[in-house]
Amino acid sequence: MNLVLTVGEVVAPVFILAAIGFVWVKMGFEYELEFVTRMSMTLGVPCLIFTSLMRTEIDPTALTAVFMAAAVAYAGVTITMLALALLLRLDIRTYLAPLIFGNTGNLGLPLALFAFGDEGLGYAVVIFAVMAVYSFTAGVWIVSGGGSLTRVLREPMVAGTLLGALFLWQGWETPVFLTNTLALIGQLAIPLMLITLGVAVARLAPQSFVRPTLLSVVKAGACIGIAVVVGRTFDLPPVAFAVLVIQVATPVAVTSYLLAAKYGADSDAVASLVVVSTLASVIYLPLVLGWTI
Repeated sequence: MNLVLTVGEVVAPVFILAAIGFVWVKMGFEYELEFVTRMSMTLGVPCLIFTSLMRTEIDPTALTAVFMAAAVAYAGVTITMLALALLLRLDIRTYLAPLIFGNTGNLGLPLALFAFGDEGLGYAVVIFAVMAVYSFTAGVWIVSGGGSLTRVLREPMVAGTLLGALFLWQGWETPVFLTNTLALIGQLAIPLMLITLGVAVARLAPQSFVRPTLLSVVKAGACIGIAVVVGRTFDLPPVAFAVLVIQVATPVAVTSYLLAAKYGADSDAVASLVVVSTLASVIYLPLVLGWTI
């Protein structure tokens, strides 16, 4: 019973905030999705990443191990999902990126913070950064046929990650007034991302349920299995191991839908994957948390 209550206390704020966004749209209220997303990804998330890394008390060696484990895990997920897409004769441009990239920002960061505190968030932002860089390079290339390294370097999230890593490595700290300002801006990120997730799900119209349900189940199972194997192989400490599994196991990212719509892939099919996998995560993520806590 204590474990159930603990898991409930962790996941309830995440899904309640997402539900607020969902209900907000269904009630007919306006929500400027593009503006809020841009503000979150340009200001909130970079500041959150920078301050989390700068102020973390995690051993840099452990963060390096998590970075390497995340890279290996996503490589394993990529190979597995590419094999699945070829086996089922799925359109690569439409399905491969959504099957690889999870919602490590909107869902992964809040879950790691609520479940494991600042230590969990420190690990989570490293994994999120790995996924973000991979998404802006290989992810864009898969969907459009042309990724861009210069685009990655222009992303504020990447700048926040590199600066945060530099300050952590050198033991530097910004002046207190600036740290407090950046931390306050960073606090925007998690609630905004969760409410935006609910808004996005409310606006997406699933095309069908059979194929996305099957793919969502396979994605969740494969990602959890790969993350567990990689985490054990790298002998990650308990919190780092749990965060790796949760981050890699997150459902299809809303950004996959945005990329599909932008570059002419089947955005309706991706919308179905986003909605179904997100709903499925309401069931399986609490189970994963209960196993790892």
